[in-house]
Amino acid sequence: MACCIACIAKVRLPISFFRAAASKSRHSFPNSSIPAFPPLYSPFTHPIKPSSPRSLSVSTTVAAAPPTFSWDDVARVSQPEFNPHDSSDLRGYFDKIKACNRGAELQSEFLPFVIEDQIVGYIHKSFAENLRNFDGVFILSKDDSGGGIVTLHGSLKIPDDRTRAVEEVIKCLAENDLIPGIRNELYPVTSSYGAPVFFSLERAAAPYFGIKAYGVHMNGYVEKDGQKYLWIGRRSLVKPTFPGMLDHLVAGGLPHGISCGENLIKECEEEAGIPRILSSRAIPVGAVSYSDIDGHRFKRDVLFTYDLKLPESFVPNNQDGEVESFKLIPVDEVANIIKRTDFFKSNCNIVIIDFLFRHGCITPECFGYLDLLQSLKSGDCS
Repeated sequence: MACCIACIAKVRLPISFFRAAASKSRHSFPNSSIPAFPPLYSPFTHPIKPSSPRSLSVSTTVAAAPPTFSWDDVARVSQPEFNPHDSSDLRGYFDKIKACNRGAELQSEFLPFVIEDQIVGYIHKSFAENLRNFDGVFILSKDDSGGGIVTLHGSLKIPDDRTRAVEEVIKCLAENDLIPGIRNELYPVTSSYGAPVFFSLERAAAPYFGIKAYGVHMNGYVEKDGQKYLWIGRRSLVKPTFPGMLDHLVAGGLPHGISCGENLIKECEEEAGIPRILSSRAIPVGAVSYSDIDGHRFKRDVLFTYDLKLPESFVPNNQDGEVESFKLIPVDEVANIIKRTDFFKSNCNIVIIDFLFRHGCITPECFGYLDLLQSLKSGDCS
């Protein structure tokens, strides 16, 4: 069954897709023509109302208490009769894209983080003031108009030295509760995927320095009697981030020093007990991106997406304690959950919407089709 059952053709939705002009830097960087901010995209010209007065939601704030919905609630809201009218447009999907792309109007509050004339991140002006106490590591320059840049001290010339020096700063900031949730996992700091790595940064610090962060997300699906089903996980209630939310079968950040393919195989084993003989069959199908500003945090994430068709007999078994349980749910019901609730971890919505496009659940007959398709790369996908 197609997930978009009846698509409207005459109703004009308050949605458009536009490319915001990249802000120009107030500083000239030698040998560099990069503007202060990368191109950012938004599918919205003004706020969109909830897709349904019966829409259910739970907080997706990182530090929020675990949600209280059950698998029974998930099943109930996924049924067509729960809201028989919301299949007529794509509004619920746009709401989820918007939730991952907040704060574009706040870009001017951030300073470019520059290494070797390349912009590798963006740091909030207020947060950057904390770095003045570490003038042997970070150098802040500001001009009279409130602009400026952040860079590393000139004595830090090689990646290992930079990594060690910045690590000590992060420890101090964490001890003062300025960077919560230290993960002891390093992310590469680079201007774009595949470009030289300038140093490695603690994962929890990534959004505070506005670096590009990459991840792998996999849709694990089954075909039975001509119908597709997705395996959906529910995150452990004790996870420090998004506890109790719905999630992909397999997903994870991309640390420094491991390829996407090998990282996916590792995550498959840890999160769902999928052996290499199966996980190695996962097909890379593209990437999605988003750009989200929340206070001092600037998330610039690119998620590499994979599909893995699993045998009907396979049942996932979590190995690392980060997943509470799994359910196999028809794809059209997963689509309803996304449109009607905030049960999913927010960036998972984008990856599943991409899956719905590629598997024919969202069709060109749906009004807003191209706008929604383009919005899956609302961030700087590089």
